[in-house]
Amino acid sequence: MINIAVLVSGGGTNLQALIDAQQKGRLKSGTLKLVVSSKPGAFALTRAQAAGIETAVLEKMESAERYGAALQELLAVHGIELIVLAGFMLILHETFVRAYDGRIVNVHPSLIPSFCGAGYYGLKVHEAALAHGVKVTGATVHLVNEIPDGGKILAQKAVKVKKGDTPQTLQKRVMEKAEWVLLPREVEKLARRLAKEKA
Repeated sequence: MINIAVLVSGGGTNLQALIDAQQKGRLKSGTLKLVVSSKPGAFALTRAQAAGIETAVLEKMESAERYGAALQELLAVHGIELIVLAGFMLILHETFVRAYDGRIVNVHPSLIPSFCGAGYYGLKVHEAALAHGVKVTGATVHLVNEIPDGGKILAQKAVKVKKGDTPQTLQKRVMEKAEWVLLPREVEKLARRLAKEKA
C-alpha cells in the first residue's frame, strides 16, 4: 500500500471524495495516511478526523523554501509516498516539488490550459469561465511541477455551462460531475503504478 498525504486549506470536499472512494474500495492501492492543512480551522481537518485519518496543521511561513522543508520533514515522519493537493492554497517551492517528482497530483477546476496558473483558484476560475462566455468547462487532474498548473495532464472531464449559471452553481456542478469523479480514479491509478515500482 502506498501512503498518501492530502494537502488542504478549506472545506475538504475533494478530500471527502477520496475518503468515500477509500471506504467503497475504489481507492485500494494506497491508504489516506495524513491530512495536512495550511489553516488551523479548516473543515477538512474535521472530515479527516471523522474518518480516522491523522491530521497536522502547517501554516504559511515567511518563505516557501522553509515551508517546503518543514513539510518534507513532516511527510517523511509518516512515510508519505504520494501527495494530493485538494484545494491547497499555497504554491510549493520548486525544491519540494523536485523531491517528490511525479508523486504530487493536483485537481484544478477548469480544462487546463484555460483559466489556470497564478491567481486562478476557487470561485475565481468559474467567474473567469462565465466572463469569457465559454459553453464548456470542467476539471483537470495533473502532476505538479514548479509552474502553477503546468505539470503533465493525467485526465480531464468536460462539464456544460448552463444558461443562468452563477460562479457558485458552476463550481458545484464541476465538483460533482468532474472533480469528485476524476480525482479518486487518478489517485488510484498513480498509487497502483507506484506500488508496482516499489514491489
